[in-house]
Amino acid sequence: MDLSAELSEFLRSRRARLKPQDVGLPEFGRHRRVPGLRREELAQLAGVSVAYYTRLEQGNGRNVSMEVLDAIARALRLSDTERAHLTHLARPTVKKRQRAISRPQQVRPGLAQLLDAMESVPALVVGRRMDVLAWNRMARALFGDFPAWEPRDRNMARMVFLDANARDLYVDWECKAVEVVSVLRLCAGLYPDDPELMALVGELSVRSEEFRSLWAAHTVTDKGHGRKRLRHPLVGEMTLQYESLKVSGDDPDLVLVTYHAEPGSPAADALRLLAQWGVDEPVDVPGDAQQGVRKDAPK
Repeated sequence: MDLSAELSEFLRSRRARLKPQDVGLPEFGRHRRVPGLRREELAQLAGVSVAYYTRLEQGNGRNVSMEVLDAIARALRLSDTERAHLTHLARPTVKKRQRAISRPQQVRPGLAQLLDAMESVPALVVGRRMDVLAWNRMARALFGDFPAWEPRDRNMARMVFLDANARDLYVDWECKAVEVVSVLRLCAGLYPDDPELMALVGELSVRSEEFRSLWAAHTVTDKGHGRKRLRHPLVGEMTLQYESLKVSGDDPDLVLVTYHAEPGSPAADALRLLAQWGVDEPVDVPGDAQQGVRKDAPK
C-alpha cells in the first residue's frame, strides 16, 4: 500500500466531512466549490501555513512533527483511533512493522485452554487481518462450523462480505460491514507492507461492490465493545454484549473477543439453549487437522 497516497486520501476525506459552522468559521457565499473545509481554513485552524498543510495533504509527510500532527488532528476533530491512524501514515515505524508481519500469528496453549474453560461464553481469538485463529464450542455454535471451513475462510471480513449467511446472522449487517472495513483500514495503516492483508483487501474489492464503496470512505476504528443483534437459525434473535480484549504477550495484535447476554434476558435464555447444541462433541481448539469445505463458505 502506498502510504503517501493513503495519507493524502485520509486527510482529504476527513476535511471533506467538516463544514465551516462545525468549527466556528463563517460560511460566506451560498455555493462552495469544495465539500467541507477548504485547505486554507483547515490550515488556519491548525496554526500552520497553507503551503505546509498542502504538502502534507499531497502525501508528503516527511519530517512532520508530532506537534503539527496533533494540531491537525484537533482541527479535523479526529477521534483517538483516527489520530493514531494519521500518525501511522505520516510517521510509519518500518522496522517494527516488518518484524511483526514476518512472523505467523499463533495462539499459545494457555490461551487455547482459557477458551475451552469458557463453557457458556462464545469466545474467539482474532488476528491482525481479522483471521479467526481460535474459538471455543460456543463460538462455533453461534457463528459457524469453523473446523469445516478452509483456513483462509476463517476470516471475519470474508465471512461478512462473501458469505450470504452473514446477512441473516447480523441483524444490523450494514453496521457490521462498516465496522469490519474500518478495522481493516486501521490494520492497513499499521502494516501497509503485509502482502496477505493487501491480497485480502484486493479480493474483497473485486468480489464485493459494498466493500469497495466502504473502503473508499477511509473510516477507521479499533476493536472495542458494544452490542450486536444476531439472528440465529436455531434460537432466533438475540442481543449480545461483546468485549474485545488485547492479549498480552509477544503478539500485540491478538484480540480475545467474547459475547455475553444480560442476566435474566431472553438472550441469556437463548445462549443457554444454544449451549446444549453439540454438547457431546469435543471442544474445538486451533489447528487445521480437520479439512473440508463448508457448503456455504466463501468461494
